[in-house]
Amino acid sequence: MPDASYEIRVRGRLSASLNSAFDPLTAHVEPTETVLCGRIEDQAALHSYLERIEALGLELLEVRRITEAPRPRSE
Repeated sequence: MPDASYEIRVRGRLSASLNSAFDPLTAHVEPTETVLCGRIEDQAALHSYLERIEALGLELLEVRRITEAPRPRSE
């Protein structure tokens, strides 16, 4: 699998130190959850993030692969 963009949602607001555990993903807070976004190079890296979420005792809500809009074809 080539690298792809993902959105990983966890319950609650993460502190700055917890956010740094997921570098280089970016984090933004919604009312009741934190959304981690970014490019992940392969399945092993994705599983590493998921294992880190579990090890930190965070509640995983959703993992979603983000598809990019198709680029217009040049003719």
